[in-house]
Amino acid sequence: MVLQEGPQAQAITVSLHELIEGSVSFETLTEAFGPSSLGIIVVKDLDARFKELRAQVLSNASYLAALSEGELESLTSAEAKYLVGWSCGKETLRSGHYDTLKGSYYVNCAFYQDPDLQGAPADGFPDLSEYTAHNIWPAKDRLPTFRKSVEELCTLIIDTAALVARACDRYALATIDGYKEGYIEHVVKTSMTTKARLLHYFPSPVSRDAEPAAEGDDDDWCATHLDHGCLTGLTSAMFIDEDANSPAAFDATATKPLPELAQSPDPSAGLYIRSRTDQVVKVNIPKDYLAFQTGEALQLITQGKFRAVPHFVKGAKTTGGAQIARNTLAVFTQPNLGEEVEPGKTFADFAREVVKRTY
Repeated sequence: MVLQEGPQAQAITVSLHELIEGSVSFETLTEAFGPSSLGIIVVKDLDARFKELRAQVLSNASYLAALSEGELESLTSAEAKYLVGWSCGKETLRSGHYDTLKGSYYVNCAFYQDPDLQGAPADGFPDLSEYTAHNIWPAKDRLPTFRKSVEELCTLIIDTAALVARACDRYALATIDGYKEGYIEHVVKTSMTTKARLLHYFPSPVSRDAEPAAEGDDDDWCATHLDHGCLTGLTSAMFIDEDANSPAAFDATATKPLPELAQSPDPSAGLYIRSRTDQVVKVNIPKDYLAFQTGEALQLITQGKFRAVPHFVKGAKTTGGAQIARNTLAVFTQPNLGEEVEPGKTFADFAREVVKRTY
């Protein structure tokens, strides 16, 4: 069987230096996020620490998923609606279909504001435990680098998201009547509800209690959806042959990254975006780059100037019995619960709507 690559599109790319100096043009932002765009921008020339952190964090996703069922169960939180700690098989992205093809590890990023904070303040929001519950971390004697590396990488991603937000603010101030100067950057930098999601896509078609994916099911790993935050920071995916390099066979307390495949064995696997012309295209994120996608909250804040992007992830189909896992990290920068995303609607109101229809 020959694995074919699907139609591709090139994401708009800017350098970290351009973001820092504020020289990203309005034309570039429109091409990246506007009504006719793919809703994604890619940032290159990142801090040198990014490469090391990415390798460690994404390797830890495989180490985590290889823990025993009992250990994983101890890392779940029904009280937080399975949106803190480990989650698998709790999410419905298609009617009547529970997603068991990936495992997620959710982290509240309030530590970005204060290292002692592990969740957003609960005052006034007793029903939003997915944001206010404290983080759950694997035992340090089991996964010693897990917490530190996740916190460091999330901080780097949020710092970069704030620079992208600053560029968006410049555009919004010039094009939206009554726009509050610096609002998106304020949202990103002051948020206590930013959520990180470390993802481990099980080798397809086998997963914990999952049935084989049907042929032609293009969104077999993650059904088409919109993110509901402002900007979603995405690392490139790490592909690991878990048959040749089983995480369970490695020392669970190892601090070295797992061997990473140079590329996916299935060129059609990866991130797909449904374009404004309703064309489904594959977007590649280079290994040492960060991508930022638009979410629904950003669309509301900018009154539709920047549009949320429908997207899904397509699984890796392989030959010869290889068991290929795909690991990645998404960081959803989101407004604080009391912040308005449109007149009369707070992010808390909006988040309740999204969680109700998804979980």
